[in-house]
Amino acid sequence: MRRFVFATALVGASLTLAACSGAADDTAATVEADSVAKAAADDATATAAATPVLDANTATAEQLAAARGMTRELAAAIVAGRPYANVTALNAKLLETMTADDAASVLGGVFVPVDLNTASEDDIKLIPGMTPKMVDEFLEYRPYADLGVFDREIGKYVDAAEVARFRNYVTL
Repeated sequence: MRRFVFATALVGASLTLAACSGAADDTAATVEADSVAKAAADDATATAAATPVLDANTATAEQLAAARGMTRELAAAIVAGRPYANVTALNAKLLETMTADDAASVLGGVFVPVDLNTASEDDIKLIPGMTPKMVDEFLEYRPYADLGVFDREIGKYVDAAEVARFRNYVTL
């Protein structure tokens, strides 16, 4: 995200300088700035897609143990507690042995997907990076006919990379 913001600022500055300079070769600066912006956007989207989120109900104990903030013992406890009806149940399991901050960190990589049409507000609040405004937006657009509707509606409030990141935690 920081790269995207930096690239956007760089593009804006390059375009401003090119416009003010009166130089005959403004095209080269614009093309270079556009390339930087596109590369930053592609990098942000790739980062969101490259960070897999494990489903606590289907991942193996070995996969869970390799996730951030997890131990072999916690992975075994998660497997033993299956199935989890929702992410709130998984969070309760995590809170048995760790702090709320540590549990939130684990939920970044191990999650029970939230059904957009039926999940409770508490389940939606557990999606990493969720803000009160975004909780309201998730709830406002129910029912979602498909994930394309989710992308379009939530994309009004956050960029494409953030929509892609949210999609790691939701289902229909």
